Amino acid sequence: MAQHGRRYTSPGRTAARYVAQRGILKPTVWSVVSPTIIGRERLKKLPKAFVVVANHTSHLDAPLIVTGLPYKYARYLATGAAADYFFDVWWRRGLTGLFFNAFPVDRTGSNPKSMSARTLLEKGVPLLVFPEGTRSKDGTIAPFKSGAAAIASSAGAPILPLAIIGAYEAHPRGSSWPKRGRLPVGLVCGDPMYAREGETAQQFMARVREEVIRLYDTHRDDILGSPEDQAAGEGTAS
Repeated sequence: MAQHGRRYTSPGRTAARYVAQRGILKPTVWSVVSPTIIGRERLKKLPKAFVVVANHTSHLDAPLIVTGLPYKYARYLATGAAADYFFDVWWRRGLTGLFFNAFPVDRTGSNPKSMSARTLLEKGVPLLVFPEGTRSKDGTIAPFKSGAAAIASSAGAPILPLAIIGAYEAHPRGSSWPKRGRLPVGLVCGDPMYAREGETAQQFMARVREEVIRLYDTHRDDILGSPEDQAAGEGTAS
């Protein structure tokens, strides 16, 4: 397991990941959407190990996070990826590892790997988890599974709530590529959240979900414009 953990922070892999993320992924993603990052100042409160928890609506989500967060916080960020899809063939496993420093998340219950995620966190590797388990079909925020909260709580690490706005509108589930026009998207960082004394993982994750929803609702119009502005834009485009 020690060797397994070093894979996520080795200098060679970190250098290759920097080139892949900042030299290839970021220019590509930021050329097809127009990102805005809100709340960067809140990241200063983060310790070395933390868990990013975000809503999940699009294939843009992970690329936006790993390229939108300052490199200091994204350098070793390990992204939870579905073991039954991203780790089932060698080339997908390799690309996911290169671009997202991915670790496997079991969605079937047949081969749980939560301990590996906890070990990474305890070794100081920050994690990115989408607790809905899959992308939203309609852009709404589904219930959050409690695994990430349990891992963060057991390790004494905070959760960074992060709301992704506009990714569904720009690249909804079922589309093969983002829509034309560099549509606006936003990443909104909240304050780091710690489990309270006596709080269960389910209760902790419920609080995190409420905060993600609050961040989304508070800043949605800032990123996408008011419903009236959106309607006017659609009318102009047509």
